[in-house]
Amino acid sequence: MAQPHNHDQEGLDRLMEQEIESINRFVDALVEFGVSYGFQILGAVVFLVIGLKLAGWTARRVIKIADAKSMDPTMARFIANVVKLLLVAFVIIITLGNFGISIAPLIALAGAVAFGATLAIQGPLANYGAGVSLILTRPFVVGNTITIKHISGVVQDITLAATVLLNEDGERVIVPNKEIVGEVIVNSREQRVIQTKIPIASEADVERAIALLDGVLAEFEQVGKEPAPQVGIHDFTYGGIVLGMRFWVPSTNYFQCRYAVNRAAFTALKSAGISLMAVGTTSLQVASLSADQDTDVPA
Repeated sequence: MAQPHNHDQEGLDRLMEQEIESINRFVDALVEFGVSYGFQILGAVVFLVIGLKLAGWTARRVIKIADAKSMDPTMARFIANVVKLLLVAFVIIITLGNFGISIAPLIALAGAVAFGATLAIQGPLANYGAGVSLILTRPFVVGNTITIKHISGVVQDITLAATVLLNEDGERVIVPNKEIVGEVIVNSREQRVIQTKIPIASEADVERAIALLDGVLAEFEQVGKEPAPQVGIHDFTYGGIVLGMRFWVPSTNYFQCRYAVNRAAFTALKSAGISLMAVGTTSLQVASLSADQDTDVPA
């Protein structure tokens, strides 16, 4: 009865010996590979890490030099990113070469993938192409006030994909770059123009009304001096005269300044006995008291 047990034990011993022998062969192969290629792999990894660190440092250095030259921040970041991308690609190519990997097939594969991706995501890629165009041509820079398709705001950031505007309410408006390129862009720098029409009766003292409005604008520190505010006869209508005011204010306080000036102008005219144009006891409604959308008045 002991023989079967001995045979089982011998089988287990042989199995254990085979497993141990397999592990020994694997360890021997691993050690041989480490001795043969260990320093090559270690050198490639060290080169990759140093190369990536150097690429980041170079990009930051480019930005500092651009800032010292008073270059536009968007352009500086774009140049720094291009430099970093080229350095990273150079480092990766050398690292793959150290591992004995040919980059020619990888370049062909990357080209095919890029072509397929271009066809699949033409819309998003159009934003990046438009972003490059905006950065290179620079129709506006960070801090400018622009108006595009009736959307106005201060340019907060320009990326390859979109342009970020900040309006007076503190809202961030993100405009895809492809919606900007090819459109009419009104760039008023750090200021924005306010245009207002005020209809008064034809028998009113026009010169006095203009002088009062000039005085109102002179009292507001936020009203820009250059270009100088303009007050005059904007148009004529039945039974009255339309006075116009054009003045520049900081973009971030556009509506605040507009409402304050309108209130002060109304109060000054009313105190002087100059009322808005009326027909009998019924006020004449004007289609628009704002001249901002007038096509014949330059913004």
